[in-house]
Amino acid sequence: MNEKSRNNRLFSFAPIRSVVNTTIFFAIFTWKIKIMTTLQKPVIGISCGDLNGIGIELIIKTFSDNRILEHCTPIIFASNKVINFYRKSMPEVNFTYQNIKDFSRISHKQINLYNCWEEEVAVNPGQLSDTGGKYAILSLQTAVAALKQKQIDGLVTAPIHKKNIQSPEFSFTGHTPYLKSMFGVNDVVMMLCAGNFRVALVTEHIPVAEIARHITKEKIVSKLNIIQQSLQKDFGIDKPRIAVLGLNPHAGDEGVIGNEEETIIKPAIKEAKNNNILVVGPYSPDAFFARRSFERFDAVLAMYHDQGLIPFKTLATGEGVNYTAGLPMVRTSPDHGTAFDIAGKDKADTSSFITAVFECINIIKHRAEYEENRKNPLRKMTPSILANAKDEIIDEG
Repeated sequence: MNEKSRNNRLFSFAPIRSVVNTTIFFAIFTWKIKIMTTLQKPVIGISCGDLNGIGIELIIKTFSDNRILEHCTPIIFASNKVINFYRKSMPEVNFTYQNIKDFSRISHKQINLYNCWEEEVAVNPGQLSDTGGKYAILSLQTAVAALKQKQIDGLVTAPIHKKNIQSPEFSFTGHTPYLKSMFGVNDVVMMLCAGNFRVALVTEHIPVAEIARHITKEKIVSKLNIIQQSLQKDFGIDKPRIAVLGLNPHAGDEGVIGNEEETIIKPAIKEAKNNNILVVGPYSPDAFFARRSFERFDAVLAMYHDQGLIPFKTLATGEGVNYTAGLPMVRTSPDHGTAFDIAGKDKADTSSFITAVFECINIIKHRAEYEENRKNPLRKMTPSILANAKDEIIDEG
């Protein structure tokens, strides 16, 4: 739903047939007016990613369309020298920006570039280098510092490469564990999103040989709790439905092909249900995706990286977004990597990056609406309304 139709729905007048309905209507109307006034255009930070990957090309192409300024105020964390290097390779792209040295000088009518470094840096598109990783992390660290200081409202991260970011000062395998550490949370969830199709992971970037020992009841329950809260708070789903995949082929076939489903996954699902989470499983992963069973759920919890991301990227048709659920702030990214093979060749597809920007904006707005919902003047009516509602029955077969 586009912004215009969304606003029309917010302000549409339903028939009013009684004094009670009139009172309810005006309470809702006043509440929605308040929501609209709190949903100001968010300031979105953009980290540049690996200098030799496609990140900066994606940024230039995405923000060359000034219509995006109607929805957010972008701040790119990079260097004007690096930006200009790539801009020269795309002469047909009309990309302009203003340099800022402090956040009090932000312009809400144009692209802002926060210079994270002033020195000359060698840019070699398509090459994996220590320099490319070093300045990618400098961009990320500067953006995260701004996020923690509430100078920006959300963060979209361009792709980095896991090998050249490693240093004594940065020993993380990627954005997700780094952000978890920087914001001091106990757990987060890597969640891939494409519209209503969402796949979350129990384990992330670990060797296949180590997956099974990282699957625990406690970890699955933690992930399910975060997914439940995120679907409600970040995506506006009041009563989310979550599917859980098995670890082994055929979800273990009742313990014949591995026993993790019986000893770990099913007990975790049972505990989550006791925590009032609407969760079903474990499903056999191959049949689950082949039959498009994911369409009946708001999110799917996969046990490991490729189990979830291969079907997701196959079905999401290039517009997937990586979202880190469980953080006190909003961070999204495209669902692909640095793409060194096409870097600097003006071949990068912006679909996933543009979607990541708008997903970041939408989640920020959903969070604002969620907080306003908690102050809703009709909140006391909710128990009586829910008492008359019927639960939807989900086929577990």
